[in-house]
Amino acid sequence: MSTLIQSTPAAAQSDAAPEKELRPPSYWPFVVPALVVVLAIIIFPWVFTIWMSLNEWKVGSATTFVGFSNYLRLTSDPRFIEAIGHTLVYTVLSVLLPLVFGTFAAVVFHQKFAGRGFLRGVFIMPMMATPVAIALVWTMMFHPQLGVLNYLLSLVGIPPQLWVFHPATVIPSLVLVETWQWTPLVMLIVLGGLAAIPTEPYESAQIDGASLWQVFRFITLPLIMPFLFIAGMIRMIDAVKSFDIIFAITQGGPGSASETINLYLYSVAFIYYDLGYGSAIAVVFFLLIVLLAAVMLYARQRMLWTEIASDA
Repeated sequence: MSTLIQSTPAAAQSDAAPEKELRPPSYWPFVVPALVVVLAIIIFPWVFTIWMSLNEWKVGSATTFVGFSNYLRLTSDPRFIEAIGHTLVYTVLSVLLPLVFGTFAAVVFHQKFAGRGFLRGVFIMPMMATPVAIALVWTMMFHPQLGVLNYLLSLVGIPPQLWVFHPATVIPSLVLVETWQWTPLVMLIVLGGLAAIPTEPYESAQIDGASLWQVFRFITLPLIMPFLFIAGMIRMIDAVKSFDIIFAITQGGPGSASETINLYLYSVAFIYYDLGYGSAIAVVFFLLIVLLAAVMLYARQRMLWTEIASDA
């Protein structure tokens, strides 16, 4: 009798199980709007871009399926290959320089001194300005005859420079603008890391008689490395797709000396109206960004395992 009583609830649960499995999930009304937005804003544009890249399509003419011809055309396009080199040089410099100067500024502003809060506020003002306004101001500063930069160089006996008006100096000059604007962002990220470091390692180093450089090299730098990695990732993604400042100052010139992939894509798609070839450039550009991000993530993972092995 007890066995029958015990088996009755189990049978009832087994009968109710199929009914529970057939019941539709209750969270679908909340998920569907998000799926619609993702499909409409992210997935559909990329699928359509890939489809366009497989066609020869110019504005005003019919589309013709050409397969991977647009991608093969990229390999023999000297202007595209040159744009890749400009993009990589611009990205590397626009990441390294803000990281160096931002870290230095963070270490300085982490110290306690009079007016520190006011100077911090002044230092972060460049990153709050709009890119086009920054480009217009720096364009006037870069002027060979009327610019303030050449006037400052003349005060120390350095001859005037052509800045963005010479192919050899245009990319370093644009990197100067990028560094001036985004060094404060790196400073804020590193300041957050410095604020999270405990004081005990510094007290021990002071007792041991470590110099300022030794304290920074062996204590501060390893502890803020995760924050530097985050800052570097943000700067890399932003620099590799930079468009507004370059376009407003040089429009890719002189000639094509500062033409990055983004600017070349703009020229192909919206000046020459070759949407099929421009879509192929967009797909390759996206893959380049993914590759750079994967390299940084791989470097971070290797760094993490190295830290774990050294601790062990």
